[in-house]
Amino acid sequence: MATAEQLQQSIEELTITKLLRRNAQQFAERPALTTGLGPDAGTLSWSQLRAEVAALTRGLTALGLSPEDRMLIAMSRRAEHWIVDLAAIHIGALPCSTYDTLSTEQIGAVARHSAATVLVLEGAEQMRRWQPVLDDLPHLRAIVILDWDAAPADDPRFVSYSAVRGAIPPDDAAFEALANAATADRPLTLVYTSGTTGAPKGVVLSHRNVIHESLMQDQLVPVPEHPRSIAYLPMAHIAERVLGIYMPICHAGHVTICPEPEQLLPTLLTVRPHGFFGVPRVWEKLATALRAKLSALAEEQAVAVTQARRAYLEVFRLRSAGKDIPADLTEVLEQLDAQVLRPIRAAIGLDDCHRAFSGAAPIPTSVLEFLAGVGLPVYEVWGLSETTGAATVSTPEAFALGSVGRPAPGIEIKEAHDGELLVRGPVVFPGYLRADGRIEPATDAEGWLPTGDLGTVDSRGIVTVTDRKKEIIITDGGKNIAPARIESQLRAHPLIAHAVAIGDRRRYVTALLVLDEETAPLWARANGITTSDLGELSHHPEILAVLDQLVAETNTALSRAEQVKKHRVLPGPWSIETGELTPKLSLRRRAIAELHADTIESMYT
Repeated sequence: MATAEQLQQSIEELTITKLLRRNAQQFAERPALTTGLGPDAGTLSWSQLRAEVAALTRGLTALGLSPEDRMLIAMSRRAEHWIVDLAAIHIGALPCSTYDTLSTEQIGAVARHSAATVLVLEGAEQMRRWQPVLDDLPHLRAIVILDWDAAPADDPRFVSYSAVRGAIPPDDAAFEALANAATADRPLTLVYTSGTTGAPKGVVLSHRNVIHESLMQDQLVPVPEHPRSIAYLPMAHIAERVLGIYMPICHAGHVTICPEPEQLLPTLLTVRPHGFFGVPRVWEKLATALRAKLSALAEEQAVAVTQARRAYLEVFRLRSAGKDIPADLTEVLEQLDAQVLRPIRAAIGLDDCHRAFSGAAPIPTSVLEFLAGVGLPVYEVWGLSETTGAATVSTPEAFALGSVGRPAPGIEIKEAHDGELLVRGPVVFPGYLRADGRIEPATDAEGWLPTGDLGTVDSRGIVTVTDRKKEIIITDGGKNIAPARIESQLRAHPLIAHAVAIGDRRRYVTALLVLDEETAPLWARANGITTSDLGELSHHPEILAVLDQLVAETNTALSRAEQVKKHRVLPGPWSIETGELTPKLSLRRRAIAELHADTIESMYT
C-alpha cells in the first residue's frame, strides 16, 4: 500500500482533464459510459466520450461560458449530464448539478446564490420547475435545453443542446490547450449541501480534492483494473460525483447509468459491479431481497448456507474486535464462499463486489452482520461534501461495528475540546462559494475543518461518530442525548423504515416510528395479518405490540435519560417529495417537527 506521501506525490501533476485525455489515448476503445440495459443499451468509449466533451466545450465557449463562471445543470442521469459537466471543467467554469427534487423556491435560492451565467435543462419537467425563476436571475445569459420542443418560442436566451454541440468546427490544438491549462488546485465543481440542518451551502472542490479521494480508496480497498460501477444516486450528491464521474476517470472504469431507483436491482444483476456504495436504506432493501432468497432455499441447501453464514459472521466479528483470523478458518471460508455463498449474493448482483461501503447515516449493526454473514461485508465510511466525501474508511484490517474506520491516507482527524471532530488533509475543500463569487475558506489557520459531527478517536485510530452537533438533544433537565444511537437501534427491526428520537427542550425522549413500505406488509403476511395497507398496519394491535416490545428492549441498552418514554407508529412512506427526507435520504429534522407537530405534541400532553 502506498504511503500518504507517495499518494500525494502521484497526484501533484494530475487533473481530471489530463486523466480524461489519457483514457482517450491509452484506452480509446474501452467502454466508459453505458446508458440502458440489454439490446437497447448505448455505450460511449473513452475516445467517443472525450470527442463529445470537446464538441460541447467549443460550443459552450462560443456561448460565452468563461473561466470561473458558474453553470447549473438540471438534468436526469444520462450521458449528456456527464458531457456537459466535463465540458465546463475544460473551460475552467464551475459546473453544479441540482437536485431534481428542489422546490421552485429552493431552485431560485441556489440559482441566485451561484450567480450562474449558463443553465442546462433537460426538457419539459425541468422547464416547469425552473421557468418561474428564470426572469429573476440577472447573471443568466444563456439556457441550453436538450428537448428543443420544451423551449419557449419567444425567449432568445434559449439554445438547443444540438446547436451548441455543433456550433464550432473541431480545433484539437485549442481543446488540448484547455486540457493542459487545468492545475491540481484549480476549482473543479460546485456542490450544494442537502440542507439537513439549515440552508444549503455552496461547497467548492478542486481537482486535487477529487483525485486524492478517488485514488486513496483504491489504495485502501483495491478493485480490478477498469472496474465496473453503477451511477444511481443524484448527480448533485457528492458520493455520485466522486463514484460516478471522477473515480471512473481516474481508473478508466466503466460506468452504467441507472436512471430510475426502481431499476437498481436489474442494473446490479446486469452489471455485477466491482464496487458499490449505498446509503443505509439501500443496504436495508438489498438485505430484504437476500432474506427472501434465503427463505426460498431447499432444506439441504439452507443447512449448508446456515453453516457458511456462521463462519463468515465469526470472521467479521473477530475483525471488528481487531483479532487475528485463524489460517484454517480462512481456507474454509474460501471454499464455502465459492460453493455456497457467492450464488446467494448473485441474487442481488453483488457476487463480484470487492468494495462495499455505506455512508451518509448510521446503519444498524444487525444489517451489517446479516450482510457479512452472506459474504458481503459492508464497511462504513464517514465524511462531508466539504471533505469530498469519505474522510475515514473502514477496511477489513481496521474497523469496528458502530464505527466509521480510520482516517484515509494523508488525512488527520482529532477531537476538539467539545467533542467535535476536526479534519485536515488534501480532501478538505478550498471553501464555500459566496454570493459575490469569492471562495471563503472554512478552516482555521492550521488547516483544521470543524465538521459539525461529534465523535471519538480510539487507541487504534478508529473513529466513532456519535451525532451531529446541531442535532444533539438537550432535555429540559440539561441532559445531552445523541438521537442517532437511539434511532439506529429502533431501525434494526424489519418493520421500521425510519425512527426519529425527539426531546430537545422537553421533559423526556419520545420517538416516531415509520413503517417500511416494503417489508412491513411482508412481515404482516408472514405473521398471519391479512391486510397490507400501511395505514391499517400502523394501528394493528399485533404490530403495535411488537413495536412496544422493540422500544422496551431498546430502552434496556440506554441510560435512563435516553430511554424512549412514549412513541407513535406512522404509516409512511416518508420520501424526499413528502418533505421528511433530504436527497441523500437523511432525516430532515426541522421539517419532520413541523409536518408531524400534532403527533409529537400528543406525546407530551
